Amino acid sequence: MTTTHAAPVTVAMTRRVDPARSSEMVAWMRAGTALAEVFPGFLGAGWVQTAPGSPEWHMLYRFADAETLRRWEESPQRRWWLTSAQGIVEHTRAERRTGIEGWFDPPRERSVEELAAAVEPAVPPSPPRWKQAVTIWLAFFPLSLTATLLTGRLIAGVPVAARVLLMTLCLTPLMTYLVLPRITRALHWWLHGQPMPWRSRR
Repeated sequence: MTTTHAAPVTVAMTRRVDPARSSEMVAWMRAGTALAEVFPGFLGAGWVQTAPGSPEWHMLYRFADAETLRRWEESPQRRWWLTSAQGIVEHTRAERRTGIEGWFDPPRERSVEELAAAVEPAVPPSPPRWKQAVTIWLAFFPLSLTATLLTGRLIAGVPVAARVLLMTLCLTPLMTYLVLPRITRALHWWLHGQPMPWRSRR
C-alpha cells in the first residue's frame, strides 16, 4: 500500500492600513494568530511591516496540509476575525505556496469583505509541470552559465566547493526576486495556454 504525504501549505498575505493605526493592526494580527493556534495542523504565523511608517504589512501563516488549512479558512472564528478588520484593513493580496507551483500562481487581489464572506473567485489551474520545468530552466541556464564563466575567470584559484557556495548565495536571491518572477510574467500566456499577446493586438 502506498502512503502519500500531504504537503504543508503557506499562505502569504499583503495588507494595507493607515500607519496611524499600526498598533491596532498588530493587535488584530496577534488575535488572528491566537485563534489559528488552536486549530489542528497550524504550524506557525508571522508578520512584518514593509518599513517604519509604511501602510503595507506582510503576513504568513502555515498549515500542515490543504485540509487543515481549509478548516481554518472556513471556520466561524476566522470569519469573525476578518469581519473585525473592516474599517482598518484596506485590501488584501493572497498567495498560496505548496511547492514549485507557487511561483506560477499570480497573486489575487481580494477585499476584506470578500474574505469575510468566503467568496472564492475562479482561479486558473497551475501550468503543467513540464512547462514549469522549462520556465525554470530558461531562467536558470543563463544565470548559471554567466556565474560559472565569471567565477572561473575571477576566482579560479578558489576551491570548487567555495566557488559553488558563492554562486548559489548569489544566484538564489537573483532567481527568487528578479529573474523567475519576470520570466513567469513574460511567459504567462504560454504557461496557461493562452494566445500569443502580440497576435491578440492585431
